[in-house]
Amino acid sequence: MDQEVLYVADPMCSWCWGFAPVIEKIEAKFGDRATLGLVVGGLRAGNTEVLSEEKKRYSLEHWHRVHELTQQPFDFAFNLPQGWVYDTEPACRAAVVVRKLKPETTFAYFKALQHAFYVENQDLTQLAILASLAEPFGLEREAFSACWCGEATKRETSQDFLHAQRLGVRGFPSIVLKDTQGYVRLSSGYQRYEQLAPHLEAWLNGGLDARS
Repeated sequence: MDQEVLYVADPMCSWCWGFAPVIEKIEAKFGDRATLGLVVGGLRAGNTEVLSEEKKRYSLEHWHRVHELTQQPFDFAFNLPQGWVYDTEPACRAAVVVRKLKPETTFAYFKALQHAFYVENQDLTQLAILASLAEPFGLEREAFSACWCGEATKRETSQDFLHAQRLGVRGFPSIVLKDTQGYVRLSSGYQRYEQLAPHLEAWLNGGLDARS
């Protein structure tokens, strides 16, 4: 297909979790007319700072706002290990692994990561958890782990972060449209499906200029 819908997101971004039903609807409605691709954004990639109580409260404020607007479920206990570091690179890299090894399950695995973090309080900085979440999608733990640890996957993940920056993405989730004329950002930040669908329809029918 000449037209591609790029979803730029991070599995540990609460607004991306709120957007999960929207991207599912976009995939269901437009997936047979345009290629749907994932670009991981690296919300807090490489962060080394231990999550303080103050920053935890700040995150929870966002979670409550997302829940109120989208009705997506959250476990507001936010119980993670003492000294936990909010580094989103490992989860982003896990999504890249699945995109490489089993691309048809990319979006389903991405949602599984989100659900594990926001609803089940699972620590997505740990390889064992990331690998176990991939097993239901047909990826063997050993193959997943080897790919996740590989230098090529680390480079590809970093390239995704750079790609998001070059696309001018400043907030997650974002939708970027690509066709033979170039790129155009359709949205930055959370938007409802009803807001996006008419513009996607117009673009697919040639009524929206996608030059950057």
